[in-house]
Amino acid sequence: MNDLSPAGKPLFDDTAAQPAISARGLIKHFGAVRAVDGIDLDVPRGMIFAILGPNGAGKTTLMRMLATLSRPDAGTATILGRDLVGEPAEVRALIAMTGQFASLDEDLTGRENLLMLARLWGFRGRAAKARADELLAAFDLADAGHKQVKDYSGGMRRRLDIAASLVVTPGVLFLDEPTTGLDPKARKAVWRMIRGLADAGVTILLTTQYLEEADQLAARIAVIDHGRKIAEGTSRELKAQTGSGFLHVALADRERLDEAARFLEARFASPVQTSVEGAQLSVKAGSAQTANEAIAALIEAGIEPSDFSMGQPSLDEVFFALTGQGVESDPVVEDER
Repeated sequence: MNDLSPAGKPLFDDTAAQPAISARGLIKHFGAVRAVDGIDLDVPRGMIFAILGPNGAGKTTLMRMLATLSRPDAGTATILGRDLVGEPAEVRALIAMTGQFASLDEDLTGRENLLMLARLWGFRGRAAKARADELLAAFDLADAGHKQVKDYSGGMRRRLDIAASLVVTPGVLFLDEPTTGLDPKARKAVWRMIRGLADAGVTILLTTQYLEEADQLAARIAVIDHGRKIAEGTSRELKAQTGSGFLHVALADRERLDEAARFLEARFASPVQTSVEGAQLSVKAGSAQTANEAIAALIEAGIEPSDFSMGQPSLDEVFFALTGQGVESDPVVEDER
């Protein structure tokens, strides 16, 4: 991303010592379902902090509460020192949020969308035009600024949507699954943009289902499941917490993956995870010796590996170990969507 300077003074005092986000015991119910169940959170200023969890874990509900779009049923929180419940207007003046779906007028051009928002924020005449052009350049959209948004690709829409959140530079930016539905190239372009915002001093709280995204971007990660925070730390700390000694096995005959999974699960008395692509099995094996013995037994049973290795767990394997499920498992109803 190109250099992105704030429009005038930032909306926050970056000399203050308090954390950007501090929450204690946040709870939100939807009928009998407790979508968020007593979550504590501390996010230092200028950090990219990821909330990781499967569909329906409570990620979006937590984000909406912190962004003042949904009132907590219990608990307290402050955003840049302002009380979430007692000072919602002050909080809203300090934050920006980009949801899972682009909030753009598709019949307007990219530049017209940004120009309209700049005027709503109080920019006048040339200042509004200058801010719109500055944002288009910063997000590599200058050449597409004259096109209607309905003609944009998914990646371009996402960049424009995030640019629209930054007409006035926020202290905290909430990004709810910012790269969902994007192809790998567009996803990496958004990652570069997010890193650039953090380098400029914006605190970023993002939710994601992409384990690689959390691994690549976040200085700290909180894992939530069924509304509860079950782990928090750096990517390295979470991997160390799970332990070393994971056996990774790929098969020559992929039709025998299920059979191999059952074999390894019985041998190690530990759950076996299949990769998202369905090409590799992973299981906590302990030592290299026990792993080698398992591979020999697998071959003896007529199941031929095409490749195998021992190593540290991936973040995907950490998540599986913590929750007992994949990140894209069936959702609990989270009906604020």
